Amino acid sequence: MKSGEKPSHHLGHRERLRKRFIEGGVKGLQDYEALELLLTYAVARKDTKPAAKALLKRFKGISGVFAADLHELKEVEGIGEKSAVLIKLMHVLMELCLKEKALRGVKLSSPDAVIEYCRVSMGWLRDEQFRVIYLNSQNQVISEEVIQEGTVDQAVVYPRKVIEYALRHKAAAFILVHNHPGGLLRPSRSDIELTKRLKGASEEMGLRVHDHLIITRDGHYSFYENGLL
Repeated sequence: MKSGEKPSHHLGHRERLRKRFIEGGVKGLQDYEALELLLTYAVARKDTKPAAKALLKRFKGISGVFAADLHELKEVEGIGEKSAVLIKLMHVLMELCLKEKALRGVKLSSPDAVIEYCRVSMGWLRDEQFRVIYLNSQNQVISEEVIQEGTVDQAVVYPRKVIEYALRHKAAAFILVHNHPGGLLRPSRSDIELTKRLKGASEEMGLRVHDHLIITRDGHYSFYENGLL
């Protein structure tokens, strides 16, 4: 800053935001303020409030912001490559944190962490993805595999591939998971037929299918809870 030049008002605002966060955590901030504070670590000397508000408006909330692609983020005025990378890095770290919590020794008797992780990692995907979470004989999660990406139906999700991974991991059971990008929280006829095929093939190998979860950005559907398994 040049001699005699007054500091920009937003620099003092940044310090106040940091102080509020330090003293009260994220509960002391509005969504746009939390995002605004994050952006200050990528943007050196510029008011980040307009960009934060623009992000929330464009992507309809914090979850949408973190789920957006890099190129989509950079389309928002005030968001350069550094800011976009920082946002995506935060999303990846959040996903890894939830995955560690969900997939390390978690028992099926308390599946909430697994569902939470699946919603964060799959709920905002634009294309369908089919995963299998493998469990040992104590119902502890031992691995997760992406079996199919793109359109998920019984023609492309082969039971052989699901079972091959089960044998590789020495699994005793597994949970099927796929997302519905359109947001529909009901299984299609294809979903039901696929589940029957996988259940039948697995039982022949002495493996159990504990559940099939459909994940959307707003919730989940359990085949087990709805009497379809």
